[in-house]
Amino acid sequence: MTKSDSAKGQKGFVLWMTGLSGSGKTTIANILEEELRGRGLLVERLDGDIVRESLTRDLGFSKEDREKNIERVTFVAKLLSRNGVACICSFISPYQSIRDRVRAETTNFIEVFVDASLESVVERDVKGLYKKALEGAIPNFTGISDPFEAPSNPDIHVRTDLQTPLESAGKILGDLEDTGLIPVAELE
Repeated sequence: MTKSDSAKGQKGFVLWMTGLSGSGKTTIANILEEELRGRGLLVERLDGDIVRESLTRDLGFSKEDREKNIERVTFVAKLLSRNGVACICSFISPYQSIRDRVRAETTNFIEVFVDASLESVVERDVKGLYKKALEGAIPNFTGISDPFEAPSNPDIHVRTDLQTPLESAGKILGDLEDTGLIPVAELE
């Protein structure tokens, strides 16, 4: 069976994971990508850090640059989703209006709020960014000196300060199965 044969009839979708830096978006996205590939689906993962190294390396972190960043990612996600690819996007994307625009422009958009308290993400702070932001060394830092507009009605809501990454990924997979966007996992 070729890769394209295995995805025949696959519905494209955009799984848009939003949340503060350090909330677990990338960790969960990696788990989801592996699981979906294991089910024979065509999957692409677009991650904030990776995209900023290539597609949007010319942009900073002002509100305008953040909007341009998401505009470019939306274009890629739109192409992938309308061509039957599961597109996992993990971006802070702090503004609801921008996420609403992504929803309007892509196929089968699912907004996932990867939620963790500010205290827990500051504690996790593997990159040391919150420490620098709290010291004033990083301007326009989401959750500290720039706003994060939490989704008021996300399609899926996981609490990574109360769940393990596997539990959060399991909830997302279950919801995708319930909507018929992915096949139900076969029991072994």
